Amino acid sequence: MFAHPLCCLLHMTVTVYEKGAEVVRMYKTLLGNSGFRRGMDLYFERHDGQAVTCEEFFAAMRDANDADFLNFLLWYSQAGTPQVKVSTSYNPDARTYSLKFSQEVPPTPGQPKKEPMFIPVAVGLLNSRGKDLPLSTVYHEGLLEIISTNEQPVFTTVLKVTKKEEEFVFSDVSERPIPSLLRGYSAPIRLDSDLTDSDLFFLLAHDSDEFNRWEAGQILARKLMLSLVTDVQNNKNLFLNLKFVDGIRSILLNSSLDKEFISKAITLPGEGEIMDLMEVADPDAVHTVRTFIRRQLALQLKEEFLSTVKSNRSTDPYVFDHENMSRRALKNSALVYLALLNDPELTNLVVDEYSTSTNMTDQFAALAAIAQSPGQTRDDVLTDFYKKWSHDYLVVNKWFALQAMSDIPGNVVNVQNLLSHPAFDLRNPNKVYSLIGGFCGSPVNFHAKDGSGYKFLGDIVLQLDKLNPQVASRMVSAFSRWRRYDEGRQALAKLIHLLATRYVPASATLNHCELQVHVSFKFANPSR
Repeated sequence: MFAHPLCCLLHMTVTVYEKGAEVVRMYKTLLGNSGFRRGMDLYFERHDGQAVTCEEFFAAMRDANDADFLNFLLWYSQAGTPQVKVSTSYNPDARTYSLKFSQEVPPTPGQPKKEPMFIPVAVGLLNSRGKDLPLSTVYHEGLLEIISTNEQPVFTTVLKVTKKEEEFVFSDVSERPIPSLLRGYSAPIRLDSDLTDSDLFFLLAHDSDEFNRWEAGQILARKLMLSLVTDVQNNKNLFLNLKFVDGIRSILLNSSLDKEFISKAITLPGEGEIMDLMEVADPDAVHTVRTFIRRQLALQLKEEFLSTVKSNRSTDPYVFDHENMSRRALKNSALVYLALLNDPELTNLVVDEYSTSTNMTDQFAALAAIAQSPGQTRDDVLTDFYKKWSHDYLVVNKWFALQAMSDIPGNVVNVQNLLSHPAFDLRNPNKVYSLIGGFCGSPVNFHAKDGSGYKFLGDIVLQLDKLNPQVASRMVSAFSRWRRYDEGRQALAKLIHLLATRYVPASATLNHCELQVHVSFKFANPSR
């Protein structure tokens, strides 16, 4: 029996498990399949039946491959996500291409100063035709490393970035390439490069690495959305860049790509992700922009989405394998776009997909597509779904969450009505997390300008605190990032805090929930 090489020393939180998986994956990136297997074999040989440390797992990987891992152990001891910047330059006379890296790990509590990390960066270079260039040699720290020979071309190499600043220079590069950086997400870092929008559109259309192809599209989408948010805030008309539409079209129509990848590549970043990039989060503007882009894509790619739905339908029995899972994912992503147009013919198409589906995945996806738009059709299908699945409490919880997370206008009223639904029980934590937690995950309704979302949560927290303070504490954590929003929303959030605590006697000992509310708002109202 073996302990996880990261979790054995740390409290096992979700973050620890995720970081542990990424660290183990970096070993594999650095050592390759055979090298990683040698390390695992030595690890088992040395530590069978033992509880192990991170250092012992590290030593097995290092010793089995006679590898120099330098400061790799900092991934275990140093908190924070490295921020890496890359600048590029091409010398046509010398036929060399340079990548200059700089890295910084932001300070965290207890660790104000950080050392440079050992970061494996998988890199490829694309020529003007979108083909991978064979990599022969790279200069680094005055040394020449042979990457490949003509007999065995290599198109991706892993650069070992270990210092605050360093440079890698590829030789025998016949033309200025477009770099494909961090292929396969080779390290859990935040990467910033000097790639232009044209470079990103090129990668979106041609990169052989599907992660980087997806990432190029996501970067373009984030930049586009932030730009349009500024336009909304300045009361300007919105226009969608046709190059972005063409980029999505090229992905959608490329039959050589994995269908699951296409499904993810045509999906825009979420509203919460965009708000995280803003100095002052504006839920209304972000929601307006994301809705605008999705509807424009649906309108301009209507025929392509229709063709995608029709070509990926199936009446065969449900099969759980990658081919069928990816087919369903792509069809359902296209269905969501078509439902946004509120066209009666397309609405009937989506309802038909719901009615004829042979499995829960397709049926629930069609339900989610229909639930985007308020109206009688939405109400009828939601009622029908509940009648079919009322016997399965897990499915009912998904049904609650779907409605709670909806961004239809004024959804707080719908959620309040669901509190009286016979299947809902405020004493059941899972139902609370599905309905109340789901609502708090809807930026545009939870953060409504009129404060209705905040007031709703404040009322619920007071009720929950009498039933289950721990659940109430988890719910009130939705207020924990209140300082990211505008002054109006901050003021409303403070008001709800006061209402939620006004009946607690000054001499009373704060319970778990009240303490968390107090801590969340201690800077907003230091006199309390």
